[in-house]
Amino acid sequence: MSDRVRTERADLDAEFPALGEPVDLVWASASLHHLADPARVLGEVFAALRPGGVLAVAELDSFPRFLPDDLGFGRPGLEERCRDLLARKRAEHLPHISADWAEPVAGAGFTAVAHRTVDVDLPAPLPAVARRYAEVTLRRMRPFLDASLDEADVAALGELLDSDGPGALRNRDDLTVRATRTFLAARRP
Repeated sequence: MSDRVRTERADLDAEFPALGEPVDLVWASASLHHLADPARVLGEVFAALRPGGVLAVAELDSFPRFLPDDLGFGRPGLEERCRDLLARKRAEHLPHISADWAEPVAGAGFTAVAHRTVDVDLPAPLPAVARRYAEVTLRRMRPFLDASLDEADVAALGELLDSDGPGALRNRDDLTVRATRTFLAARRP
């Protein structure tokens, strides 16, 4: 299939890539919520697909949850305080993160094929790869959190991310993954 499948790297807020010929499938995974004007981009996706072509979307409603309320150090509720701060930042910088994508997809001319919301609930203990996912996710948010949390919460976050002790994310057996994902498939008539 290497002669039929290719990826395109593009800044869709700047310009939609010139694909040359109509495509069969456009896959957008956890990306639409980053766009400044998703309706414009969905219109360009519609134009890029051949008739009968499919748009597949996987989106998230918010950042996943990983931590127990009481970590065994610091004040209980660290993750909730982090989520509150992130929600305020998200409202400013990612206003589309919890959008219902069915309406803008239909508005671009697509007909819905399937729409499903899935609750992800992976219980403790997590495999190493899922603990790593928690670590990467929290580490990516850390610069903003370190600048916004109080000193005690920054120290607790440091214990989770920087230590090799029993409180470190990589060593915890009480982490979970709780999230909601929406999947939508739509066809260009």
